[in-house]
Amino acid sequence: MTHMLHAAARRVQWSRASAAKRAACLLAAAYGLKILYPVIRRRMKRAGCKGGSQDAGRAEGGREAPPHRTGSRGRASPAVNAEFFKQLLELRKLFFPKLVSAELGLLCLHSVALVSRTFLSVYVAALDGKIVKSIVEKKPRSFVFKLIKWLMIAIPATFVNSTIRYLECKLALAFRTRLVDHAYETYFANQTYYRVISMDGRLANPDQSLTEDIMMFSQSVAHLYSNLTKPILDVVLTSYTLIRTARSRGANPIGPTVLAGLVVYATARVLKACSPKFGKLVAEEAHKKGYLRFMHSRIIANVEEIAFYRGHKVEMKQLQKSYKALADQMNLILSKRLWYIMIEQFLMKYVWSSCGMIMVAVPIITATGFADGELEDGQKQAMVSERTEAFTTSRNLLISGADAIERIMSSYKEVTELAGYTARVYNMFSVFDEVKRGIYKRTAVIQGSENNSKNEDKAELHIDGPLEIKGKVIDVDHGIVCENVPIITPNGDVVVSRLNFKVQEGMNLLITGPNGCGKSSLFRILSGLWPVYEGVLYKPPPQHMFYIPQRPYMSIGTLRDQVIYPDSVDDMHEKGYQDQDLECILHMVHLYHIVQREGGWDAIMDWKDVLSGGEKQRMGMARMFYHKPKYALLDECTSAVSIDVEGKIFQAAKAAGISLLSITHRPSLWKYHTHLLQFDGQGGWRFEQLDTAIRLSLSEEKQRLESQLAGIPKMQQRLNELCKILGEDSVLKTMDKEK
Repeated sequence: MTHMLHAAARRVQWSRASAAKRAACLLAAAYGLKILYPVIRRRMKRAGCKGGSQDAGRAEGGREAPPHRTGSRGRASPAVNAEFFKQLLELRKLFFPKLVSAELGLLCLHSVALVSRTFLSVYVAALDGKIVKSIVEKKPRSFVFKLIKWLMIAIPATFVNSTIRYLECKLALAFRTRLVDHAYETYFANQTYYRVISMDGRLANPDQSLTEDIMMFSQSVAHLYSNLTKPILDVVLTSYTLIRTARSRGANPIGPTVLAGLVVYATARVLKACSPKFGKLVAEEAHKKGYLRFMHSRIIANVEEIAFYRGHKVEMKQLQKSYKALADQMNLILSKRLWYIMIEQFLMKYVWSSCGMIMVAVPIITATGFADGELEDGQKQAMVSERTEAFTTSRNLLISGADAIERIMSSYKEVTELAGYTARVYNMFSVFDEVKRGIYKRTAVIQGSENNSKNEDKAELHIDGPLEIKGKVIDVDHGIVCENVPIITPNGDVVVSRLNFKVQEGMNLLITGPNGCGKSSLFRILSGLWPVYEGVLYKPPPQHMFYIPQRPYMSIGTLRDQVIYPDSVDDMHEKGYQDQDLECILHMVHLYHIVQREGGWDAIMDWKDVLSGGEKQRMGMARMFYHKPKYALLDECTSAVSIDVEGKIFQAAKAAGISLLSITHRPSLWKYHTHLLQFDGQGGWRFEQLDTAIRLSLSEEKQRLESQLAGIPKMQQRLNELCKILGEDSVLKTMDKEK
């Protein structure tokens, strides 16, 4: 009895290594079950919970949850639904603008290559079976002949494979070119590039949408077409070939076909239940990438200011915060893909392989065409080679079909990612089109409680909701006339409710007022950047008006390009200008020395950094003399220029017949203007003829009183201290009480 117990114990004895392996496997299985069980449970109960939660939400006072602040969260998350297909069909019109196009030709060639590759796969599978048959039958000559044939067929097969990849990349590039051309035309039409950023808040990073989003969308569409078309053809042809082979040998293909359908259906249901929302995750990742790029570009654009303030620590924290958000999003996607791919590989490789063995074995075992027959002398004819050929061919075809189905089902994840890119690209084009038509939507920012304590008169100067454009802009040849035109910011703040003035040719208008009173906003309306919401604005066409900001923009190009911007050299020659004329213009603004200093007119440099602040402002004035507009809008454009040079430039502009509309705080420039438009900062304004002498005397009196009154607070403070030390009241306080 003891020996029997010892023998049984030896049979079940485990080594330490095997025990450790089993324990590790059990722990991994338990951890996987712990992770997957809540996911599968939530997926299964989602349909029932969705209806219940909606009913409960309606029951609670009938109120809906408030929308999020950001536009990307306020919209529904991208998904494979009717909205996705609608957006894709709309974008298809940009891919194929007409019936006969280069893109359609590439698509047809790509389709032909995919079909050819499918037929080659079926032919190679049959040839593999014949090669194996020749080996089993021990026919070396037949084996060598079929092997050479197999090598010969590999040449067109590899060429077709390479052609498929080549045409896929060409198709993606063609799609991207079409989208980019249309996007650029829309983006730069009617100053949409300015309005999208300054007047509309739906696109946080247009550069991200115009570059990476379009690229990823084009590549995803081209790859998905290749990744779906060929597998579908493979499934159809391999299924047809397998069924035809089974029937020709007397086997019943219904059982294996039903088994394949059940396995594929069950796999699809499980994968759909376990699939994360890749579309939403990818769209959010793209948004965070764009924001990180925006943070970098923001630092590059303001590098000098940051260096002066020594704000590198703050900027570094902002970058680290943006990168951490992106890294967390990418880690979230990777963690969700880990378990999804594990389930996908288990079902599609191991479960499908076992079912495939059954599907291949059953027809061969049960087929009457593969049974051993009898020869005339009574000996049995062995059908081993036939069965081997059929098994090899069927197995290759089944592997090809299973791989095709796997790619089709795996493409669901790519389709959900495509839904994210489609939503972003479609949203970009929608915003461009609406902004181009004058429809603006800004994100409403919830004000803090401290802002609720403002005066009610301030609340009345804000328009909530979308702004309706009711005003008219009429181009005229002479004069600028504003009739009941309000100044309203894109946020809905009413700076001036109604503005009326008239500037005729030969008049020079000085515009003054405190900060934020609407001076620069008026220039934006006159330049056509902001719409006229009410009233009528009569103004010259844009080519007769020229705006010069306080910080002139320096373009990429030669020194000549800086003077003639935004004209090209050909435009300059058409206007009859030569380099000698440009030299005269630079003499007028005291800037000719930079021609010799920087190496001539064809010198190419980063002019934003090469020229000083005063030189850039004088370059802006040189552009005014080059374009010779009827009206020049000058927004503090000579604040960094010396007073004597500034006066000469303004005198030259008046001599050239240019009517000046100037925003300036320098009294030395008042004498170059004939009329005054003054804002009070409270929505009021007055327009009158400017008397420079009276205004200068009033300004001098104001400065004198300011200097006299500057010491009164200090004297009052000292008097209070003396009263406190002496314990007495001041006579001034007694007089105030008597009053």
